[in-house]
Amino acid sequence: MPTAPPSRPSSLTERRKAATELEIARTAAALFAERGAAVTAEDIARAAGVAPRTFYRYFRTKEDAVAPLLTGGVRDWAEGLAELAAREPELPLGEVLERAAREALTPADARAEEALEWTRGLLHAMQDNPALRAVWHRAHHESELALIDVLARTTTAGPLEVRLTAAAADGALRAAVEVWAAGESDSPPAELAARALRTLAAGLPWLTERRT
Repeated sequence: MPTAPPSRPSSLTERRKAATELEIARTAAALFAERGAAVTAEDIARAAGVAPRTFYRYFRTKEDAVAPLLTGGVRDWAEGLAELAAREPELPLGEVLERAAREALTPADARAEEALEWTRGLLHAMQDNPALRAVWHRAHHESELALIDVLARTTTAGPLEVRLTAAAADGALRAAVEVWAAGESDSPPAELAARALRTLAAGLPWLTERRT
């Protein structure tokens, strides 16, 4: 998923490190989208304007360099879900999930639109790059864990239902983005995610019940 810049770190040094990390991540995503697995860590470092040793201070491998973009999108969805659930406690959980997903996958500006296109390119590159695909799945594992935490605070459903909902909701978003990236639907990813979550809600009855 596309991502906004990370939360503002507390010190100038931390802010500079975060800015460098994000710039490397954006550069890596753009290069993978353009060239696929042929990209090297040195290519990414050069395009980002940093030395190779600086690159390796931030990332262990070239594929790891895209992780901040993917995990940032995960964080944005979980945070948006928590905020919406708290703001409108009368909404059924399924509707909260759907609205938060629409917001997370609808680019708010040109930079977010660009990040979404990078995600499409990354998913194409993953077909021939197991290491890059592992980063994608790791980001979604983090998404599932974040959703478990949020859902446990926003619903009276039991632990099993919370974990099942988190796994299913994350899978719905991942499937929507992958279908869009593969060109298997003309619908935008936000609409595909909404459809997937409505389908999910039809099979999980607690998602349609009032929370208050």
